Amino acid sequence: MYKKLMYICVSNLHQMKNSSLYKGSLNTIIMKLLEEKGRMYGYEITQKVKAITLGELNITEGALYPALHKLEAEGLLEVEVEKVDNRLRKYYKLTEKGNKETVNRLAELEEFIKNMQNIVNPKLSY
Repeated sequence: MYKKLMYICVSNLHQMKNSSLYKGSLNTIIMKLLEEKGRMYGYEITQKVKAITLGELNITEGALYPALHKLEAEGLLEVEVEKVDNRLRKYYKLTEKGNKETVNRLAELEEFIKNMQNIVNPKLSY
């Protein structure tokens, strides 16, 4: 269910690339990807979103890294640094608090999408 929700959320967002709706969903997108994958580095996150949306949604470094740092400051993410090809790479993963918050945010997002679907196109409600 959540994988479908993530796809619906991200695929619908490509139409609103620069809107406040997209910007307000970035943290949830990051958290959902980390929930699924376990841990990821920044570039990997951007490429995964690009792949899921077939290139329609591109997360810039200028949007991604402030979001990652904010989530880390809130205690929702932790960072692991690893040496890869003679350089340091930061991997982000959810904390226990982050896992719980991800469940909450996905439930809120699911309810939001359901309500918006009822308002915008009642015949397609699920």
